[in-house]
Amino acid sequence: MKRDLLTILDLSRDEIYRLLNLAKELKHRWKAGEKLPDCSRKTLGLLFEKPSTRTRISFQVAIYRLGGQAIYMTPQDTQLSRDETLADTARVLSRYLDALVVRTFGQNVVEELAKHSTIPVINGLTDSYHPCQVLSDLFTLAEKRGNLDDLKVAWVGDGNNVAHSWINAAARLGFKLWISCPEGYWPREEIIENARNLEGKNIFLVPDPREAVSQAEVIN
Repeated sequence: MKRDLLTILDLSRDEIYRLLNLAKELKHRWKAGEKLPDCSRKTLGLLFEKPSTRTRISFQVAIYRLGGQAIYMTPQDTQLSRDETLADTARVLSRYLDALVVRTFGQNVVEELAKHSTIPVINGLTDSYHPCQVLSDLFTLAEKRGNLDDLKVAWVGDGNNVAHSWINAAARLGFKLWISCPEGYWPREEIIENARNLEGKNIFLVPDPREAVSQAEVIN
């Protein structure tokens, strides 16, 4: 059965830790010149409606180092530019690709592609979430700290897609998260409410950024 990564909540707590441990192992093996898993018969599609530097390069380099290949597309490169439906595009791409990374505006776009795809679909960024960014940040923190135990994080600024993914990560992993945003720029209320219902009693909204950072060891 195929799995999609549309938000961090698509992963369980154990799956997040397994993913971070796998990333650590593969990074070590690459640096040591050891053999990596063979993806030589795999093709990763990147359908990017929004431009990207880090996300695009990260995925392309990763699949190349595993022996596979990547195909980069914008909607203008496909029949989406001629009003082909997302459903039909998903079905066609599923016949050729082994997985698809989507970077777009609306979360509904990546959800629609995932719904009609028979291959895994990964959210490479939408206006609502950026799960891969926060997973990468968690990996860096685990490397620097040794683990994620008793992690205390502050988010200061716009309550945007990355903030939403930090909220989901805090709900899944249970670390403390303080969020401080200017008036009118808070994260979406339904995302905060959903996280708190899951186990996110550890998520705090504080108007004063000084209060938020005073209790954190990591500041975004």
